[in-house]
Amino acid sequence: MREYVLFLLLLPLSFVPWLIPSSFWGHVLIVLIAYLLVPLAISTLLGFKPFELGLKPPNRKGVKLFLLLFTLSIPLSLYGATIPSMRNYYPVFPYSSPGSFLLGELGMGLIMLAHEAFYRGFLLFPLAKKNEWLAILLQDVPYTLVHIGKPGIEVPYAFVAGIIFAKIDLEGESFLPSFLLHWLGSAFFDLLCASSFAVP
Repeated sequence: MREYVLFLLLLPLSFVPWLIPSSFWGHVLIVLIAYLLVPLAISTLLGFKPFELGLKPPNRKGVKLFLLLFTLSIPLSLYGATIPSMRNYYPVFPYSSPGSFLLGELGMGLIMLAHEAFYRGFLLFPLAKKNEWLAILLQDVPYTLVHIGKPGIEVPYAFVAGIIFAKIDLEGESFLPSFLLHWLGSAFFDLLCASSFAVP
C-alpha cells in the first residue's frame, strides 16, 4: 500500500520544475529539490530504504546494458545532430568557452541525476515490486509529458526511452545505468550540436 501512497504523493512533483521559470542554474536547483531532496525525505518518512528505491550500485548486468545501449545510441546522436530543430535547441545551457561548456555539462549531470532518481528510482522501483509493467508505464507517462515544448521528435523518443531506461534499471537493480546513459548520451549530443559536425 505504501508503494502507491509514495507514487501518488510524488507524482505532482513531476511538473514543478516546468511551472517555475528560472535561469539554467536556477532550474538545476529546482530540479534537485523537487526530484531528489523532497522525494528522499518523503520516501524516508514512509519507511523506504535506499536499496528499495534503486539507490545503490548497479549489478554486472546493469553495467553491460549501459555499455551496449550507449554504443547503440551513438549513431542516433550523429543523425539527431543533423536535424536543425535539435541542434538549434541544444545545448540548453549558456557557454562561451570550453570551461563554461564543461561547467554546463556538470550542471546537466545534476539534472540527469535528479531526473533518473525521480522517475526510475522513486516512482519506479517500489511499484515494480507489485507490478513491473504497470510501474514502467506509470513512470513513463509524466516523464514523456515533461518533454512537451522541446523539439517535437523528443516526445515519442522520450516515451520509448523511458521504457528502455526503466527496464535496464530494473535489470541492473539500480537507477545508475539510466543516469549514466542519459547524461553521457546528452553530453555527447551537446558536443555534436556545438561542434562543426552539426553545421550543414
